[in-house]
Amino acid sequence: MNRLPRGATAALIGLSLLALGAGTAQALPAPATPPHAVASPAVGERVRLELPRPTGPLAVGRDTLHLVDSGRPDPWIPEAGARELMVSLYYPARPGHGRTAPYMTTEEARAFLEDRKLTGTVSAETLAGTRTHARPGAAPARGTFPLVVLSPGFTVNRATLTLLAEDLASRGYVVAAVDHAYESWGTAFPGGRLLTCVACAKVREVGMEAVPRARALDVSFLIDRLTGRHPTWRHARLIDRTRIGMAGHSIGGASAAATMARDPRVRAGANLDGGFYGAVPDDGLGGRPFMVLGTDEDHGSWAENWPRLDGWKRWLSVTGSGHFTFTDVPVLADQLGLLPPDEPLSGDRSQAITRRYVAAFFDLHLKGAAQSLLDGPSAEHPEVVFHRSGRPAR
Repeated sequence: MNRLPRGATAALIGLSLLALGAGTAQALPAPATPPHAVASPAVGERVRLELPRPTGPLAVGRDTLHLVDSGRPDPWIPEAGARELMVSLYYPARPGHGRTAPYMTTEEARAFLEDRKLTGTVSAETLAGTRTHARPGAAPARGTFPLVVLSPGFTVNRATLTLLAEDLASRGYVVAAVDHAYESWGTAFPGGRLLTCVACAKVREVGMEAVPRARALDVSFLIDRLTGRHPTWRHARLIDRTRIGMAGHSIGGASAAATMARDPRVRAGANLDGGFYGAVPDDGLGGRPFMVLGTDEDHGSWAENWPRLDGWKRWLSVTGSGHFTFTDVPVLADQLGLLPPDEPLSGDRSQAITRRYVAAFFDLHLKGAAQSLLDGPSAEHPEVVFHRSGRPAR
């Protein structure tokens, strides 16, 4: 389906490729000017943006890794050399004080806002300065924890999944949020490089199916580097390599399915309002669990792929949601005063639902903890509708 996120979600995020929602359309129309791009430049300067506190009992630490897969050229610019990834690792930490990790760099924020013609809505310094809750380099908690990989939507930075990453870490997970080179409007890499979305033009030639295929290889490489004999990350001992899951927003959700199709180490996956783009093979995912969580609009590729999901599965839609509901965007838009009356789901409800249902899914399938929340409708979350094959469950 081709659609812009409604209201201020479009103002802040400015979709660049409208076909990357939950629908099946393959056309890639030119971006539209966001409806709130004419807002006063001062609106963002009066606010200190802040993500909601994590809901789990543990403190959160964060490290950043730059990974280079020397065995594979970049799929979008082979002449650039080896495939590169930037990874934010969130992990359970010991309690402490001190500065929190930056949301994104000012250069990343500026590139994003300039590309979307949003510099009059919020400044790069305001967006980059969003307060997080993870402490860089914090001493890790004792124990081992499941690993969850998070893959962002096409064209957007991994920072857009920060509130989910921090929350999962506070609940006892190691979380690896990944930026895939040349697939966002601006991601900082070592050497002062700001890589932009070269893939945005290339997919017009090769099709969107190429994105989850490439990302599946990225994630398998990442898992190798985190759980292999000589792991790259200094705190790799925290990871229980037998309990690995993956979730993603938009094309990142398709990438979760594509990764599971090729890598049996990933035991459970979740797709947050993304089309599948051929990521689920005809013979399924080996009986492993998968959840789709998204808007209440038409999801053609979900209906098509639903029978191929051959393990435990749930199809959940959220009434009043938009494509970016399942990211940080509604929370930040609310704080900027940019969510209009026709955007019925507030930033607070958006983040509460996303965090609660994603955590319940991984708690059930990676920790073995019973989750009645996933059995059917909940009075606490009346916006969430359970479906069977595209129809609401009765």
